[in-house]
Amino acid sequence: MEAALLKTDLGNVPVFASGKVRDVYDLGDRLLIIATDRISAFDVVMPNGIPGKGKILTEMSLFWFEQTADLVRHHLISTDVDEYPAEVQEYRDQLEGRSMLVVKADRVDIECVARGYLTGSGWKDYGNTGAVCGIPLPESLEESARLEPPIFTPATKADTGHDENISFEQMCEVVDPDLAGKLKTLTLDIYASARAFAENKDIIIADTKFEFGLLDGEIILIDEILSPDSSRFWDQETYAPGRSQDSFDKQFVRDYLETLDWDKTPPAPELPENIVVNTLAKYREARDRLLG
Repeated sequence: MEAALLKTDLGNVPVFASGKVRDVYDLGDRLLIIATDRISAFDVVMPNGIPGKGKILTEMSLFWFEQTADLVRHHLISTDVDEYPAEVQEYRDQLEGRSMLVVKADRVDIECVARGYLTGSGWKDYGNTGAVCGIPLPESLEESARLEPPIFTPATKADTGHDENISFEQMCEVVDPDLAGKLKTLTLDIYASARAFAENKDIIIADTKFEFGLLDGEIILIDEILSPDSSRFWDQETYAPGRSQDSFDKQFVRDYLETLDWDKTPPAPELPENIVVNTLAKYREARDRLLG
């Protein structure tokens, strides 16, 4: 198995941001986004990564940018290292297959989340309040129940720590209400299109999150989209409401960590080889099913 790329280093190219998975470099009016093989759980980055994970995330984002291009403009310029600025081409070993040259936009500091199934923090919220992010739902819904229509549940965008679920009304206090309405519509439209596509591949997209930016006043889709890091993918053939579902994502890592005596604060424990191998297999299966 190839070694995991955990950290990037592009010499004197200035760092724009570094997140749990991605390192972003500043190229003036453009950004260079590199998806590393880091993996986080409970908002803590694990000391060892999942080799090749960053390439899978990038491949899936590229696929979905193309699939959704008729719904919204995206920030992608190129993934061909030969088309990148000369000063970064010497770092091809860190860029090939896992990087995107994108336009620089003004990020809207809201996570735009679409939920088509009752799971995760939404299931917990429903159990406590009968609603999700202030949206009342019918009584007596089961865990993993399908939501029809899907709902929009924004969250504050946190660079570190936990994002916080908020209501649409609270979102309108953070961003212009007209913009908030457009983002809500776009989020649900993109999700509906992707959910229908995935169902034909026997995959359920239970929920997903998008990030948007503004470029010359136009809303564009930024960051990654519809990958196992930003979405819950379930196997349609084994789906059954009333319980948690098997996921094609890092839920496998979370489930393993829940068996440990670890308080979910740094430093995180190293993942054993079998967890790494099986997690990579989950990511690959999601990619292979969706991309054919």
